[in-house]
Amino acid sequence: MSRVASDALVMFGVTGDLAYKQIFAALLGLVRDEGLNVPIIGVAKSGWDLGQLKDYAKKSLAQHGPVDTSAQDRLLSLLRYVDGDYADPATFAKLHDELGNATSPLNYLAVPPSLFGTVATAIAEAGTVRDARLVIEKPFGHDRASAKALNAMLRKTFPEDNIFRIDHFLGKEPMQNLLYTRFANPIFEPIWNRHYVRSIQITMAESFGVDDRARFYDATGANRDVLQNHLLQVLAHIAMDPPTGEESEAMRDQKAALLKAVRPIDPSDVVRGQYCGYRAIDGVRPDSTVETFIAVKLFIESWRWEGVPVYIRTGKNLPITATEVCVDFHRPPRETFGELVPGGSAHMRFRLGPDMAIGMGLRVKQPGERMTGNDMELLLTSQAATYRPPYQRLLGDALHGKGDLFGREDIVDAQWRIVQNILDDATPLYTYEPGSWGPDEATQLIGGDGPWREPQH
Repeated sequence: MSRVASDALVMFGVTGDLAYKQIFAALLGLVRDEGLNVPIIGVAKSGWDLGQLKDYAKKSLAQHGPVDTSAQDRLLSLLRYVDGDYADPATFAKLHDELGNATSPLNYLAVPPSLFGTVATAIAEAGTVRDARLVIEKPFGHDRASAKALNAMLRKTFPEDNIFRIDHFLGKEPMQNLLYTRFANPIFEPIWNRHYVRSIQITMAESFGVDDRARFYDATGANRDVLQNHLLQVLAHIAMDPPTGEESEAMRDQKAALLKAVRPIDPSDVVRGQYCGYRAIDGVRPDSTVETFIAVKLFIESWRWEGVPVYIRTGKNLPITATEVCVDFHRPPRETFGELVPGGSAHMRFRLGPDMAIGMGLRVKQPGERMTGNDMELLLTSQAATYRPPYQRLLGDALHGKGDLFGREDIVDAQWRIVQNILDDATPLYTYEPGSWGPDEATQLIGGDGPWREPQH
């Protein structure tokens, strides 16, 4: 993979919601912290001029806390703007002129997936592809077949090494910390396998509904929105083998190997739910069968993990907003003190958001003559969410051609393979009350491997 730094950044969809909420703040961080000093060319069909784009950027930055005035001025000085339709060759001719002598631009497509092919083809036809890179936002297809078709279309104009598929979850500091903790501490590797691990639980709970993105969500659902991408990446981080060698692809090779070993999920191992009141939201179809909650049971077909069940659940309008991984260990082969001990007594807990923490569950003796104990958790670390925004890390990596934290074609395909059998209405839909932990059927799914571990405030 080329490590030549990009000499321009082209932002398609620069007047959109994603740019406003995430990208301008990330660009400010890159200018302030990493010395970004290349032209930043926004492209959109909004009837704007450069002055309006700068005002939009300033308004966005003002909503992200105190602004470094000096860094903001430098960022604004780098901005350029091209207004036009993505289907009009004249738009890309103007873009070509704005790029000037740039030979390795990073093209960031914050546009609907239906436009990925249109924009990528137009970039190539305008002669601006050369050694260019392409960054695309999820979703990468709507199912396995459409993802393959999208990749084939993009590969007509861009080599795989120059395609960066963003999953912002991979840029989050807690995800990096999860990998670091696993592979930087030798005490974990001997017990990180089927001989000691009883089960793995991954929960991504959100206490809010879909009101601000109902139309998008009703065409997507919890499976496509977070299970197929974010949460399978969390699984890869918690279960992959250590990367071997120093090649830049070593980390992604191991993620790919892990995800390719996951057995496609059987519909009998899925519970889908929809919170009461969802269908009354503006933008949602009155007869919608889209899930706002999904829980699955899956297995990894490898020597390390054979027979270890993995339970993943995510949902809207649950009691709190939090993402956690819990690795439950087997109890000792014999309970020396004759106690009835809960199955989840011994565990490792990784809190990935909104704060970050690592805890270890232990059995500790109660004071007194009797040899009985309580379950306690030793908090190994707890950190506030004061780390570099994920888009700053990811855009910085893409500008330098580093693909470690981006989705590779075979990884994306493996993720779709895992969920292909359970897309859409492949399983029944149950209702649940807002503020609950989802439908009761999810408790039946986990059965004797439970209970589900409920993240705490």
